[in-house]
Amino acid sequence: MLRFLILFSLFIHSCVAAPKAPAAAAALPTKKWLTLNGQEPGVVARGGISGLFPESCALANDLAISSSSPGLTILCNLQMTNDGAGICLPDIRLDNATTISTLFPKGQKTYKVNGQDLKGWFALDYSADTIFSNVSLVQNIYSRPSIFDGQLPISAVEDVLGIKPPKFWLSVQNDAFYMEHKLSPAEYLRSLGFRGITFISSPEIGFLKSIGRDAVMSKTKLIFEFKDPEAMEPTTNKKYSEILQNLAAIKAFASGVLVPKGYIWPIDTAKYLKPATTLVADAHKAGLEVYASGFANDMPASFNYSYDPSAEYLQFVDNGQFSVDGVVTDFPPTASQAISCFSHQKGNLPKAGHALVITHNGASGDYPGCTDLAYQKAVEDGADVIDCSVQMSKDGIAFCHDSADLTVSSTAMATFMSRATSVPEIQPTNGVFSFDLTWAEIQSLKPQIQSPFIAKVGISRNPANKNAGKFVTLDDFLKFSKEKAVTGVLVNIQNAAYLASKKGLGIVDAVKSALTKSTLDKQTTQRVLIQSDDSSVLAGFEAVPPYTRVLSIDKEIGDAPKASVDEIKKHADAVNILRSSLVSISGSFAAGKTNVVEEMHKGNISVYVSVLRNEYISIAFDYFSDPTVEFATFIAGNGVDGVITEFPATASRYLRSPCSDLNKEQPYAILPAEAGALISVANKEAQPPASAPNPPLDAKDVIDPPLPPVANMAANNATGATPNAPGHSGSIATTANLCLSLLAILAMGLLFATD
Repeated sequence: MLRFLILFSLFIHSCVAAPKAPAAAAALPTKKWLTLNGQEPGVVARGGISGLFPESCALANDLAISSSSPGLTILCNLQMTNDGAGICLPDIRLDNATTISTLFPKGQKTYKVNGQDLKGWFALDYSADTIFSNVSLVQNIYSRPSIFDGQLPISAVEDVLGIKPPKFWLSVQNDAFYMEHKLSPAEYLRSLGFRGITFISSPEIGFLKSIGRDAVMSKTKLIFEFKDPEAMEPTTNKKYSEILQNLAAIKAFASGVLVPKGYIWPIDTAKYLKPATTLVADAHKAGLEVYASGFANDMPASFNYSYDPSAEYLQFVDNGQFSVDGVVTDFPPTASQAISCFSHQKGNLPKAGHALVITHNGASGDYPGCTDLAYQKAVEDGADVIDCSVQMSKDGIAFCHDSADLTVSSTAMATFMSRATSVPEIQPTNGVFSFDLTWAEIQSLKPQIQSPFIAKVGISRNPANKNAGKFVTLDDFLKFSKEKAVTGVLVNIQNAAYLASKKGLGIVDAVKSALTKSTLDKQTTQRVLIQSDDSSVLAGFEAVPPYTRVLSIDKEIGDAPKASVDEIKKHADAVNILRSSLVSISGSFAAGKTNVVEEMHKGNISVYVSVLRNEYISIAFDYFSDPTVEFATFIAGNGVDGVITEFPATASRYLRSPCSDLNKEQPYAILPAEAGALISVANKEAQPPASAPNPPLDAKDVIDPPLPPVANMAANNATGATPNAPGHSGSIATTANLCLSLLAILAMGLLFATD
């Protein structure tokens, strides 16, 4: 256990900012809040950082206090042993949050709780000594880290009070049940003298009334908790929805209410926000504070939030109409940053630092990628650089699309299934390729939003915009970028050798022509980034000094030896590398950090990292399942020069927040995670196996053969000749037209199934 605490202490000191002096806080502009008392909304940590550690363990509470804003409230759900001890556990049944079922396999019982028969292992069947000496905690939500299971003891209420949290909240859920079995939560509280308890909440009116006098004397706030609207309150036998109609009556025995967040911002069956209720305004009118519960970064709520948990908090505290007085959350650092750093962040604030926010297919997390609407949203969201991956139509029109294969992000499979072919030089599976369709045919297709995690875990993106927008030509993209005066554009060139030799399409010439037509080659106001994974493509733009040439490195690397960096410098000014080349991941934990950025910077090469997404499933546990912390880790922690993301709003908001500037004195800062710190806290045998390190970048992988000339397809068709394309980075110089594969049929079926 000593080793455990030492490692955890190191984790705290490496990852968490100490609160700055009060004088620094006073220098910040005063924010006006629409809370009941006009003060900043409170952050209530449900069992500490229970999104990482088992609820209410010492580590969860300690990390919550150290990583959240000053004034944090620690919440403990009270359960009672048969000898009257108070312990902190999420549910009246212990089996889902502890090891008790394995230790006492015959201990399962059935009790009637609030009129419902519940089966499980109950604390009131065991003494405190039995619980503390034998039983340990486990994570009770299975999608969260399990490597800490069985290693941490259950906390007594006195244990949590002993760490002296800034504020302490005791939730008493089942007073009537415990009283029925000769255990009194009220008497337990009196034995504590209510000392150190800031809030006491309960869904039972009778309990709150029974301790009202004690609470007044100890200056403890009593909070009435609302359950499901159709559930019955035990004292009055009224539905909670009925009690809600008379908030003034609640003021007689409580100073506030705790409600599930859906009471305030309901969500429809399609997972979009409905109009807000008047609950907050009504409660404030009655003199009641309002606390909202149910916040968790890894439990997506509404598509309106674009999988950004900070956006959800802001909806409750900074919507211009009202603010709740506090939020109860499993991830208090995220709530802290939303309230302390992002609230009242109006207008186009200046960025802290030089890192660029670069889009990946525009704001493709909200709209189909590379469409007019995706680019418009990206500009509105504060992107610095918008991107166009150039594809070519059969009749030579350059347009923006993520891939030459149109099947994933359009309705091409349903419309042109008979045109599906196999092109091994581009991808191993069949597809409907842009160079086999005319621009008119491509325009007839509907764009389709890509949801990269729908097959794995069923997480889809913004279905209301599934087919919104239209594809744009490269000319129109460049015209749009000039009209909107974005900081820059990134033009990504793919498959140049294949298109030239096999299709007679000169994509490099098409890009040069479009840039010349737009006059972006004759100015320095807007940056132009030319990206390719082919060094020969980049060589074709060497004669245009204003351009920044970006080499895309699509393989995972663990090091950048000087010879490789020197070779890159011959062809490019920057690199686009995978995030796994900077931080290695093992079992969803950030296991280690490479020196790739430092090595590239020594060679005067800028580093852009890709692709960053908001969905929690793509984010390491070390980042609190929070995309903002991932941005902070790569920008402030790794020192990258730009982040390539499908959700530019999240990155832009972070960089425009004062909390992203670690050189500024302030009471709270968004700090990068330290790779390897969190995983080291677990016992060695519980840690996931270490992955083999990524190989270093080899200089020969940077060099590509010269581009072939653009073939004259009319002449080749007349003679029957088939030109050969030189291999590029291991590509296979063969192509074959195959009949529609089973994959194509399945894809079509999935398309219709999701419509």
